[in-house]
Amino acid sequence: MICFRQFIAVFIILLFVSPVFATEIDQTVSTEGASLISLPQETVYNGPTIIDDYSYNETAVNAVKNHITLFTEKIKEKFSLWLSRSGKYIELMRNILIENNVPEEIVFIPLIESGFNANAYSPAKAVGYWQFIASTAKRYGLEINWWKDERKDPVKSTKAAANYLKDLYDMFGSWNLAMAAYNAGEGKILKALNRTKTEDYWSLLNTNYIRNETKNYVPKFIAASMIANSPEDFGFGNLEYHPPINYDEVLINSPVDLDTAAKCAGVTLKEIKELNPELRRWCTPPDVSEYILRIPAGTKDLFVENLANIPEEKRFSIDKYIVKKGDTFKKISKNTGVPVQVILDLNDLEKIIPLKAGMKIYLPPKGKFELDRDDKIVKKNKSVKKASYKYKKKKHKSKKRRI
Repeated sequence: MICFRQFIAVFIILLFVSPVFATEIDQTVSTEGASLISLPQETVYNGPTIIDDYSYNETAVNAVKNHITLFTEKIKEKFSLWLSRSGKYIELMRNILIENNVPEEIVFIPLIESGFNANAYSPAKAVGYWQFIASTAKRYGLEINWWKDERKDPVKSTKAAANYLKDLYDMFGSWNLAMAAYNAGEGKILKALNRTKTEDYWSLLNTNYIRNETKNYVPKFIAASMIANSPEDFGFGNLEYHPPINYDEVLINSPVDLDTAAKCAGVTLKEIKELNPELRRWCTPPDVSEYILRIPAGTKDLFVENLANIPEEKRFSIDKYIVKKGDTFKKISKNTGVPVQVILDLNDLEKIIPLKAGMKIYLPPKGKFELDRDDKIVKKNKSVKKASYKYKKKKHKSKKRRI
């Protein structure tokens, strides 16, 4: 099998572009502590070749070439950020892929999907490094609820992506088609292959059976992979790669505020949040009996010692609310922005049902609880739907009057 670096040498002049990108709502990423490092050495992969020969396909050759131009000229600054950010996760993700018998080059998919940003969102509501939509994420074991979104976890999401891509490869017998299906959905690729009577991804590029985004997906991946493997050859010199993620894990048997966890580990709240990007709230999930929290490497003994000195009731912040006459769970939820299920999670059901005036119930702490981006997006979508419904209803009434 030709290794990937040899492939680059042979096809260095073959390159592609797509105006269609998975939309990233990019947050400012701190480069504090970043250092000049080399990407980890590649590990030998003994499975099927990931990239088929496409030199015979002029459309494919031009597509890869155009993407190289895009990354090295038009969005060079942004692509530099993505490459720098990749240094934090490449080694971790690559090892997970190899352990799951998936080609290590697949590790560059997050480059074109999210720019290695845990908080990346797409118009299709895909989230995280690997841009999972909710239904696919849940199918591959990722939990998404009010407390956490495992699509944002670099370890859990990479394992899910490895399993999904492996299933797609087993279905299509080609990594190119597997990646195309990862972008478009397996149903659309199966339909396109049946209509064209082909088993080759490149043959789909000159048809109307797949979207332009999917036609561009593999060429875009090839271009990004080429650059990521040899950035200096493409004008990306002196990249400041973020240091590889490094952490200890501690088992939490009762909920803990993240700022309390930070103090116990002797680090900042920001460091704890960066190591646990799946967590959406001020604390570890209180609806589970135990939770594995990541803390900076070398702080485990200090963390365990400090946490043991804090009474359990002082580790987790919560507010008390006095139920008023006429209150219902739905009404309290509407006034506080806290879902009914979350209110139930935080309280002993036997003690709060039925709800009565004068009763004390627990709610998220006002000083620490705030809506996150997901909440705001959901809230905005609900407002838009509500406004649209009112407009249609008003228009329907007006039409009935005229009749």
